[in-house]
Amino acid sequence: MRKAYLIMLGIMAGMAGMAQTDTTGKKNPSPESSDTIRVGSIIIVKKGGEYRDDEGNQYPYKRSYRKERVSTNWLILDLGISNYNDRTDYGSAEAQTFVRNNNGNPPANKGDFRLKTRLSNVNIWLFMQRMSVYKNVVNLKYGFGIEMNNYYFKSNIRYKDDPATDPNVYVLRDAADFSKDKLAADYITVPFMLNFNTRPGGHSGGLSVSFGVSAGYLYSSRNKLKSHEFGKEKVKSDFNLDHWKLAYIGELGLGPVKLYGSYAMNPMHEFGVKQYPYNVGVRFSSW
Repeated sequence: MRKAYLIMLGIMAGMAGMAQTDTTGKKNPSPESSDTIRVGSIIIVKKGGEYRDDEGNQYPYKRSYRKERVSTNWLILDLGISNYNDRTDYGSAEAQTFVRNNNGNPPANKGDFRLKTRLSNVNIWLFMQRMSVYKNVVNLKYGFGIEMNNYYFKSNIRYKDDPATDPNVYVLRDAADFSKDKLAADYITVPFMLNFNTRPGGHSGGLSVSFGVSAGYLYSSRNKLKSHEFGKEKVKSDFNLDHWKLAYIGELGLGPVKLYGSYAMNPMHEFGVKQYPYNVGVRFSSW
C-alpha cells in the first residue's frame, strides 16, 4: 500500500513538472503577428489602417463596403412645382355649371384656372426603404410621407362650399382683386417603385433610376385668399376634390443630385373639371 502511494505521488509530480514546462515553453503571440499575412515569400503587416511589407513600404488599406439587403433613409425632402394637365371640356353643361359667372361675363374657359409658376410642391417622406432583389442593383423602393400641393391661380376665382345657400360645390368668378388665391391639397402618400442602381457599392451612388406608382389620401384642403376688399380669408373644406390620388411616379439620380416626378391617373376633382395634377422637382436624399 505504501508503495502504491509513493508511485501515485511520483506520477503526480511528473505531471506537474510537464505542465510547468509546457506553460513556460509557450509564448504569447505578439500583437503584431496577429496582423501579419504571408503571401509566398512576402510578409505583409497590416498596421494602423495600412499594409506594410518587410522592406518598410506602406500601402493604404481600404475596408470593403458592406452591401445591406435592406437600407433605410429617414426624412427626405422634396421641393418642386405643382401643376395639372387641364383636359376639361369647357363647352359641356357640367363645366359651365361648376364655374359660376357674374352678369355679363363670358362662359367658363381654361383661363379661369391658369396657375402662377412658383415653388408650390413640398413633400416630406418620413422614411424610404430600399430592399435588394438582385445584388443591390435591382431593388424595391417604398416609403411613407405627406405631399403638400399648392395651386396659385392667376384669375380671381374662389371655391364655394356653403350648403346653406347652395347644396353643390362650385367656383365663383369674384369681383375682388386677389393678391393671393391658392387652393391647397395635402395627401398622406405611400410610394412603391422598382429601382435600378448602377453603383451599388458606392456611398454616394452612381446612376439610379426608379419608377412605379403611389397611393395618396386627402387629409387636408383649403382655399386661401387675400385682397384689399376682404383681407385674409381661409375656407377649409374638401370641396369636390377626390379623396384618393393614384399616380405614376419616377426618380432619376446621378450621385447626390436627384429629380422626382409624378402624374396622377385620376382627375383632381370628382366633377366639374378634369384636371390631372403632376409634380416635378428636386429630391434631397442620401441615396
